[in-house]
Amino acid sequence: MYPFTKQLIGYSHQNSEHKLGMLVLDVKGNYYQKVLEFAKEYHRLQDIIVIELGGSYHYNPLHKPNLKPTILANRLKTILLLFSKNNSETYWLDEAEKVLAEAIKLCRLYNNNYVTFEELHKLVTQPTYYLEKITLLREKFIQNTFSQNEVYDLLSSITFFEKEFLGLDNRTLSILKSEITRITNCFISDYEVLKTFNPAQTELNFLGFEEVLSQGKIVVLNMNISEYSNLSKIIAAYLKLDFQTEVMARLSKYPTNKLRSVCFISDEYSEYCTETDANFFAQSREAKCINIVATQSYTSLLNTLHEQSTVNVITQNLINKLWFRSDDLWTIESAQKQIGKEDKEKISKGITENAKETFFNYFTDSLNSKNSSISETISTYMHSDFIYDTNFFTQSLENFTCLSFLSDGTKIIPPQKLHLFPDFIPSSK
Repeated sequence: MYPFTKQLIGYSHQNSEHKLGMLVLDVKGNYYQKVLEFAKEYHRLQDIIVIELGGSYHYNPLHKPNLKPTILANRLKTILLLFSKNNSETYWLDEAEKVLAEAIKLCRLYNNNYVTFEELHKLVTQPTYYLEKITLLREKFIQNTFSQNEVYDLLSSITFFEKEFLGLDNRTLSILKSEITRITNCFISDYEVLKTFNPAQTELNFLGFEEVLSQGKIVVLNMNISEYSNLSKIIAAYLKLDFQTEVMARLSKYPTNKLRSVCFISDEYSEYCTETDANFFAQSREAKCINIVATQSYTSLLNTLHEQSTVNVITQNLINKLWFRSDDLWTIESAQKQIGKEDKEKISKGITENAKETFFNYFTDSLNSKNSSISETISTYMHSDFIYDTNFFTQSLENFTCLSFLSDGTKIIPPQKLHLFPDFIPSSK
């Protein structure tokens, strides 16, 4: 992944109109160091935006005033699916999405259109806090400070909370709260997290990807998943969804020939892949987005997405592929099917013995033959079989080799075994 990253960072690095805007995600937390190294080499350090705890950038994933509450709530549901081991929780996630959408409406009305995870957590889990904000909203309503749209949102949210949410039995209410707090707790349980991802509105200095894409900035996440666990997944997934939304929104804002090329790079992609990626990879080529992702196997994607059809859509929209040695049979079978079959020559051998006189020997308890003859038959025939068999993927691919399926932009290059040069070994000149 490092050579691709270096090449893309260096592309038109001296041209402010053509240098790439990028999002780089990695759950191990060491990728950003190489990004900084490449950016320094190509004099692009001023373009780097590192999202990390205690860093210089403050980012609120929920501050999207141009997005409808239902869209924001759906994003949160999409991220919750990353932590759901199976599809049995779908009903509760759908209900949690409804609660979040109405909570976002209320929060925007009383908090100057500014939504944070802390506010959502309090609204959902603290009935007294909800009543306090309703009192505040009642006063603003009496003062006639709301527009017609805001009045509608206010009445619909109050109706939902009073007639549906707060009227649920204790068990159902507890389950919904536990689903929602799986996300919100990550942002309020630690002071550094609260400060970085729930800042005051005046402290925000990373507002999203509009500037990144228009000015050729590079956003890189520095959060180790083993250290930050769920928080790392949430932020990575949210950055990805923000990036995808902004990339596709450009198509309606600018002519295609005026769009700056952008890039999405993700190592250990299976940790935060979502269903939305299937549509994005299918449509992002028109928006001039380069997508480079790496995963251990296709089964790793299935373990996160739980839908084989979604995994198939994602993989088929990634035109260029490099397969390394693997023991995962589904990955191997998928690669074999994509590369196709060829006619292979098969050889069949047979040996036949004929005898004119045969008798049974009681002493040796066996048949003995006289005047016998032995003939051997060898035949060849053509058989359609996969070009690369299973043993090729499990045994023939050594370290620093892979099977390539690449396109030059106009046609597919015949699949072949490639020998790679490790990035950590200096190349001889």
